[in-house]
This record gives sequence, structure tokens and C-alpha cells, in this order.
Amino acid sequence: MSSSLTTPKFRVAICGAGIGGLVLAITIGKFAERDVKIDLYEARDAIITAGAGISLSLHPNQIMEELGMHEEVSRFSTKSHGMMYRKSDSKEGGFEWFHHISKLSGTVRMKRQELVDILKQHLPASCTVHFNKRLTTYDKQLAGFLVLHFADDSVASTDVLIGADGIRSSVRKALFETIDQDVVDPSKIRHYADASWTGTSVYRALFPVKNLSEMNPNHVVLKGPVFFCGKEKHIFSYPVSQLIHVSAFISDNRKAGTPFEGRWVSDVPQEEVNEAFQNFEPAVKDLIKCCENPSRWAIHAVNELPLSICDRVALIGDACHAMLPHMGAGAGQAIEDAFVLGRLLAYPLTTLDNVLAALKVYQDVRLPFAQHIARQSERMGCMKDLDVSGYYDGTDRGNEREELDLLKEKILEARDWQSDGGAVAGWLKAERKLQESVGLRNGRCE
Repeated sequence: MSSSLTTPKFRVAICGAGIGGLVLAITIGKFAERDVKIDLYEARDAIITAGAGISLSLHPNQIMEELGMHEEVSRFSTKSHGMMYRKSDSKEGGFEWFHHISKLSGTVRMKRQELVDILKQHLPASCTVHFNKRLTTYDKQLAGFLVLHFADDSVASTDVLIGADGIRSSVRKALFETIDQDVVDPSKIRHYADASWTGTSVYRALFPVKNLSEMNPNHVVLKGPVFFCGKEKHIFSYPVSQLIHVSAFISDNRKAGTPFEGRWVSDVPQEEVNEAFQNFEPAVKDLIKCCENPSRWAIHAVNELPLSICDRVALIGDACHAMLPHMGAGAGQAIEDAFVLGRLLAYPLTTLDNVLAALKVYQDVRLPFAQHIARQSERMGCMKDLDVSGYYDGTDRGNEREELDLLKEKILEARDWQSDGGAVAGWLKAERKLQESVGLRNGRCE
């Protein structure tokens, strides 16, 4: 950058080199007229990501375009404008419930690591990546800056700290363990600091398209994304990059909030998945036969937080609002967080003296919306599991199709959340709030 030899206006430390942390660093670097020194701390020895596939819907796709990465993402992704829903919990055979065609520009799906590899190539020169740095806590100094402590006993300092370190966020834990008691009820600290089991587990698998096409060349998943729905269980499967992704969910809402015993992620035998979905239609059985090495994930979420900033510390993405995956929106919300926060930190009006105002605007704009999506995602899972009070519950009372049609309308209504002005409109809202906050009137700072 042309200003790289000048004194940075302030320093930003980002803990976590996942999708949110990378997009944040890229956004700051792209839009800052004066260098913001960025230190990106990653707990592992490389920038890699867990999970296989990722969905990017309208809003994150807009951000990829704003950041100049749309063409690269397009080369590695598969676009989908619709998906099929089936009623599948019948051994004799399910039936097509409905086929949803999006009115928007379509969701793209790609390998998660391919997106991370693209993001890595766009990190700005003002960003230094530090590996094997797992934050344990931080201290606020009288001068206002923060001292960071890492598991290897090293320390560093920064002016602004961003927790992009996922659902088990050390930044979130430290924030709530050190927050003033008059800000947050001390009895709720553990509730906010720790993630909670949702009562949902998901079996995940990935296998070549040819394995399924050889078994059943007319299989419905070969044509596009499909939800196979049943009582308290559903499967989402889709093809991308010559691979088939399978996510098979089992939910028990009575267990939500209870401790989960054992590892959050573990390998399981194929027989366990087959047993769990033994009453589902033959198309599901064919999918499971192809899942040679499935894993089971206990889905945890971050309990709804009362705040996402404290002093000069902010949380983004899963560290702030890790959610159930039923809207395919978790990564997208992290990207939107990062874009809005990055633009606020890079904004010419933002200085070290008023950076707290910028962080407050980020919280006001992003936290309520992301938490709304988290609640919608939980409800969407219940609808796919035929487990929504007042609607079809899987029992055929002689008018099954009519009840399914009513539930279908609720699903379509919930999926319409991206029909607003989009991610860029979210930033413009944040810009107006920041200008008002720092006293900009008629194009001048007062």
C-alpha cells in the first residue's frame, strides 16, 4: 500500500484466521486510506478450516464482489437456484413435498478450504500472520491499549482486539470473565462464555458423485440439492465439485442446553447412520450406503449474548453468534460481520480516539440481525423436522397434503430473509450511524 511507510492510525489484532478473520483483514486493507496495522493470530500452524462444503447466498456474494473476489469464487463454486423438499420417513418410498426456486440470484456452494485459499491470497501487506498463537486472556492497560497473553507464554499488544476465533472463542471467554459486574449479571457469565449443546447431532460425509451415479443413475440428489424430511430427523444432500455432501440431522429439543458427554466430533461406523434413518425412503438408504467414513458432530451454539463489544474488544462470526446450520447462514453472517466492522475500522473518520464509537455502531447494526438469523435457523430446523407447534407434526390425519402445504408456506416465508437491500445496504446504514456518532454534519466534522 502507498501509505505503508507512514505511522498506522491504530493497531488491530484479530484472533482466528478463519473465514471471518480473513475477510475482516482483507476489508480493512482494501478500504483504509491510511494503514491500519493488522496482526492475525492463528492457533494452528496453518490457515486451514474444518468442514467440507460451504454455502454463500446473496449477501456474502455481494461482499465477495465488493472485495474483488467474485470471479475467483465463481470459478470454484456451483450455483444453485433451487432445491427439492421430500417427505421421506417411509420405508416404502417418500414423495416430493415441493420444489423451491429462488427469486434471488442463487446460492453458490463450494469447498470450504477453496474459499479459505482464495481469501489467503488477498490478505493485505499491512497484515502479519502469526501461527501457533492461542490466546488465553488479555489485560487492559491504563493507557488504553491491550496486552494479549498466549498459550506459549508469549505476549503482544494492540489497540483493538477482534475475536474471530470460533464457537470456543477464547476472546469471548476472556471478555465475559473480565467484564464489569454492573454490565452483565455475574450469574450469567458462564452462560455467555460457554457454548451450549442444541440437542442436535449431525452425521456428515463426503464421497465422489460417481459412487452414487453407479449405484442409482437416477438418484434425485444427482439433479441438485435435496432435503429429505421426517419426524425429528432430516437429511440435506447436494452435489458440488464432483462430490456429494451429506448432512443427516437428528434432533431432540428436550436435550437442548444439557451437557454433551464426549467429543463434539467423532468418527462413527456407517451402521450407526443407517440405524438412525432405518425408516427413511430407499433414496436415503442409497445415500447412506455411499457414506463410507461418516463423522458425527454435536451441534453447539453460542447462547444469545447481551453485547458483542466491550471497551476496544469485539466479537464476530461464530465467536459471537454460532448458530444451527439450517439456514446455511453461519459463514455468511461471519462475512457480513467482518465486512461491516472492517469498513468501520478503515473509515477515514475513525481514529483511535473514537474507535469505541465505531465498535458500538458495529454492535448496533450487526448483533440484532445476526441473532435474528440464529433464531430463524433454529425454527427452520424444527420445520424440516416436522416439529413446529401448531403445524404438521408427521401424523397423517387424513389431510396430510393440506397440512404440509401450510408448513411449506412457513418455510418459504423464513427463506425470504435476503430480499432486502443486502450487505452493502447494511454497511451504508452503519456509515450513517458512524457519521452521526462522531458529529459529521453536511460533509464536515464538527
